Amino acid sequence: MSDPGLQDVLDQGARELRLALDAETRRKLLGYVELLAKWNQAYNLTAVRDPRQMVVRHILDSLAVVPFLPGERLLDVGTGPGLPGLPLAMARPRLRVTLLDANAKKIRFVRQAVAELALDNVQVVQSRMQEYQPGRAFDMVISRAVASLDELYRQSHHLLSAGGRMLFMKGTLPEAEMKAFPAGAVQLQYRQLLIPGLEAQRHLLWLDNKG
Repeated sequence: MSDPGLQDVLDQGARELRLALDAETRRKLLGYVELLAKWNQAYNLTAVRDPRQMVVRHILDSLAVVPFLPGERLLDVGTGPGLPGLPLAMARPRLRVTLLDANAKKIRFVRQAVAELALDNVQVVQSRMQEYQPGRAFDMVISRAVASLDELYRQSHHLLSAGGRMLFMKGTLPEAEMKAFPAGAVQLQYRQLLIPGLEAQRHLLWLDNKG
């Protein structure tokens, strides 16, 4: 990695999040940032250009949800350049992660990243979420600022197993979306996330599928 300060940003952030990351995991996370910064010059995968900001706004932001993942099989819908799924797969190698997106350009990058970083626990699928029909439902379905809560729930709840958890990563608390969510269908819970090095608000909302 050309910027040695990236390691410091990652290590400090992991300590603040109380996450134990071994040397190989840290190497892969920074390798992902390097790949993302390189591809971003030609393919415009993310509006974040500075690699240090990528560590904060993409890596640490993704890793902040680790304590809220109770299952073993995770589907990341609308993954874009692999967020939050790729950082989660690196930080938790026993997690089986499927990355789903309809954008061919972003899926090409994600497949390249999975190959270069040797992530054996990741599967990549190009499909629209409402059309995706896996052979088996997932313990967890997560999305990061993809669409409204109601739209995401309607288009992807069929992918969630009975007893599974659906998670929505948002910036400011989407109170209007919460009010528009199907009343009585499920109980939404939420928590504000404190991302090391990030002043902007982040919230995680989730629901547990009672079956």
